[in-house]
Amino acid sequence: MTETNKNTGKVILAAAGCGDPELITVKAARWLQQADIVLTDRLVSEKILQEYVRPGVEIIYAGKQNNKAASVPQEDINQLLVKYALQGKLVVRLKGGDIAFFSNVLDELQTLTDNNIPFEIIPGVTAASGASAYAGIPLTAREHATSVRFLTCYKTDMLNNEYWAELAATADTLVFYMSSETLDTVVENLTARKIDAAKLLAVVEQATTPQQTVAVCNLYEYANTLKGKAFASPTLVIIGKVVALHNKFAWQKNAINNELYFKPVS
Repeated sequence: MTETNKNTGKVILAAAGCGDPELITVKAARWLQQADIVLTDRLVSEKILQEYVRPGVEIIYAGKQNNKAASVPQEDINQLLVKYALQGKLVVRLKGGDIAFFSNVLDELQTLTDNNIPFEIIPGVTAASGASAYAGIPLTAREHATSVRFLTCYKTDMLNNEYWAELAATADTLVFYMSSETLDTVVENLTARKIDAAKLLAVVEQATTPQQTVAVCNLYEYANTLKGKAFASPTLVIIGKVVALHNKFAWQKNAINNELYFKPVS
């Protein structure tokens, strides 16, 4: 990176954690307390913004949700980062979960680098860690799994036949982000390739929030239990032998209503 203009500000790419406002890191909270501008994603608890952003600081909502037309285009977000940083301001770009898990951070990093804008990256609690912990499902529990894969299948044609066969055969725990709308496809592909019936499916809606619900079923019984259900956003899917641990170690009860913790893009 070439030398920046002394009047250029700085961008903090910070993670807010996944739902529970207390899962934000101390470092991210401190940067929010210093920010001149906060550019936030949809999946960030309002309590975080209320508690850590100084009064009078401008908060810009740049939410995305699947392919909804009201979602803020990534190019617009990139331009806002450049606009305010070149005004000499400290900009906190606040993302739900962790910065690097299935986000558009690469676009933002490239934009900042192209414009010689200094930045820092602050990691956070990703949805897989939060959902598994709050559901009582250790992702690599001894004698159940020795590794875990983080995947996404938000489009039905993302994975080829060979990869589906590998996923069905692996002993890894599988964690699918952004895949609740294609869950029928996920299950159909795995069961068609004879995935071990001892591997269960957990669907964790609105993980780590007061609205969290966890539904567990055998993949071969999915058609009679969960198929066709519309899940709340965000939803995380966990598949593997570790899911059986939920019945024993679940410590948070399912929400008794279907209210949304995060506001939909509108």
